[in-house]
Amino acid sequence: MNYTDTLGLNAVRAKKTLATADTQTKNTALGRIADEIDRRRSEILSANEKDIAAAKANGMRTSLVDRLMLDDSRIDGIVGSIRELIKLEDPIGRTDSGTVRPNGLHITKIRVPIGVIAMIYEARPNVTPDAATLCLKTGNAVILKGGKEAYNSNKCISDIMRDAVKDIFDPDIIQFVDDTSRETTTALMKCRYVDVLIPRGSAGLIRAVVENATVPVIETGSGNCHIFIDASADLRMGTEITDNGKTQRPSVCNALETLLVHRDIADKFLPMVKAKLDEHNVEIRGDEATAAILGDCVVPVTEEDYATEFGDYIISVRVVDDIDQAIEHIAKYSTGHSECIVTNDLSNAAKFRAEVDSACVYVNASTRFTDGGMFGFGAEIGISTQKLHARGPMGLYELTSNKYLIDGNGQIR
Repeated sequence: MNYTDTLGLNAVRAKKTLATADTQTKNTALGRIADEIDRRRSEILSANEKDIAAAKANGMRTSLVDRLMLDDSRIDGIVGSIRELIKLEDPIGRTDSGTVRPNGLHITKIRVPIGVIAMIYEARPNVTPDAATLCLKTGNAVILKGGKEAYNSNKCISDIMRDAVKDIFDPDIIQFVDDTSRETTTALMKCRYVDVLIPRGSAGLIRAVVENATVPVIETGSGNCHIFIDASADLRMGTEITDNGKTQRPSVCNALETLLVHRDIADKFLPMVKAKLDEHNVEIRGDEATAAILGDCVVPVTEEDYATEFGDYIISVRVVDDIDQAIEHIAKYSTGHSECIVTNDLSNAAKFRAEVDSACVYVNASTRFTDGGMFGFGAEIGISTQKLHARGPMGLYELTSNKYLIDGNGQIR
């Protein structure tokens, strides 16, 4: 039996008691995880320092180092999200619907755990506690395969969580894959004991999982996110939303990558937004119309740029004739994650909402809100850009399946 099959069998065994645990018991375990992460934060920070040092030594770019970094504030955020998760309603056992058939059969649809969930993810160590605690609350065992860049951080957090729950559940409800090799990653994609595999990270990682996995996959998306500044927009608002979407944390999947500007207000808006983006030394890659307004500072944009999730202080810009051209651009290049329109035109807002086919569509608000915590889910296990089962930030409900319970009194067909 290979390594990943062993992990899978451990998870199958461990999930049995977790799947039938009551909400109070699960919340007690979550509380202990939050307490232990808080109490042992110095261990986590020490492990993270090793990852940061290695990343810098290997020339990792600054925006990606930021994704990797943990500090007291971010650990406070992890602990806080777990405590919020405790407060949320447990979906397991909830009745979704019920009916009585003409023959007297009572049919009830309820929420149940999926079973064994595997995660393959890159860089961000906060994914480790987010995924584990969401799975615990929903009665799922989890196998965590983090990237080698965050190995020390992920291993430390996983060990702490296992220690925290061992007096309540089999600690194998949370397992961390120690082997960072590509062969083990591929084996996990094919592990027959895994009910659902969720990749989270770069477009390359997600594509590799989708193409190679033989177990069911929920595809989380790379984020080539767009903002369209309409002719009727409040330009100051547009500037602030663009700046927030691009520079507040450029390495994350809900950061802006492309700015589309209506031709009628481009002369006024582009200098305003450039002045703001200059505060963060954002490189602007623009079309000819953008260069005509902003001058030689604009790097000529390419087709590839419009299709790229930069994850850095770079933004592509295009001046468009109208909302239809903006929507056409988004349809061509978007990864289906998050898009925004800034407008004071109600009909254009409605048109944008109706015609843009992405998981999250914003009117006059930053795409940076596409996040489980911001949506009130406590945390997220990923942001799905597919359309089956789950779409958008995936919280507790998305980590459940359904079961039909049928009660009769001797009916036969």
